[in-house]
Parts: sequence; C-alpha cells; structure tokens
Amino acid sequence: MQVRGKAGELKPKVTGQFSGSAVWSYVWPTSLNSGSVGFEGDQGILALAVTFHPDFDDAAYGGVNRHVWHPHWVVLVPDEACGKGALKVRDIPAGTKPKMPATWPGVPLLIDSPTYPTTLATDTVEVKVPAEVIGAIEGVKFDGVTSALKVNANLHAPLLCISDIFDVASGDLSLPGKITR
Repeated sequence: MQVRGKAGELKPKVTGQFSGSAVWSYVWPTSLNSGSVGFEGDQGILALAVTFHPDFDDAAYGGVNRHVWHPHWVVLVPDEACGKGALKVRDIPAGTKPKMPATWPGVPLLIDSPTYPTTLATDTVEVKVPAEVIGAIEGVKFDGVTSALKVNANLHAPLLCISDIFDVASGDLSLPGKITR
C-alpha cells in the first residue's frame, strides 16, 4: 500500500490502559473466505491489517508486539453499536469455541497474529504473505484502507470497533484491486 507521508510515522497516543485504547491500521479488505486462513468459513470480510497499538500486546504465543507495526488477519462484520454503517472485528461470544488459526492470540475476537515479514518504508507498507497460507489467489479482490479502531471502554461486545476511516483507496470499499498472474 502506498500512503501519503511517511508510512507508520503517525501512531496513536499511549493511554496506559486496555479499555478505551486506540489501534491504528493499514488494512486490505479482501474477497477471500475467512476459512482460507484458519477461521471458520463465511464469518465476514477477511482483511489483512498492519496495526500499531501501544497499550496492549496481541502477538501469538504470548509474544510482545505493542511497540512495533505488525500484521493480523481479522474478520470484519457490521455492527450498529459501533455507529451507523460501521464495522467491527467480530467478537467471539462467551462460551463458544470457534475454529481459529494456530497463531490466534487468545483474545475474544476473530483475529490472527501471524509473523509475516512486514516493512514500512518511506511511503509504502508491505506485508509478504506466503502463498501456501491462502492457496490459489488468482481473481481475489481487495481494497486499501487506513483506519483507527477503538477498544470499547467497558470491554463488552463490541470489543473492537472501527472508529475512524482516514482514507479508502477505491473511495467506496468496492474491492477494485484484483490479483492476476
């Protein structure tokens, strides 16, 4: 993704607590099925995101990642509790155990924390997803979005809402990008 200014230069401020904290992200919503990366199928919009959140860690296996931009797969769904027409990262209801990728960080969200090589340099954000992770990708559609998310202050569903859209490459989330050979 090419951005205006220096990629990754702007970051959310530290709040010192998880509830009410901010997440800033570069996101690629895709037409891939959520099942293609290890979630149950047909759970919502599968998006690859590169995020920064200085108030908490959500790396796989208890790792630390609050100090660096890092990748996630997330499943996005609409939720009016986040605002009119807004999206959130899909919550995992208490008492349920959906299928999750091996690098799920154990939070009650449909989120994965893979360790793909991620670079933010000059005006470019790049994530190298191994081809074997998602299989055949010809024809997959995508878009590019820069956004902010907010952890709900009372930590109840919805836990993580998209609170601000800074820019959408297509202007309308129509997923105009298409992977070809």
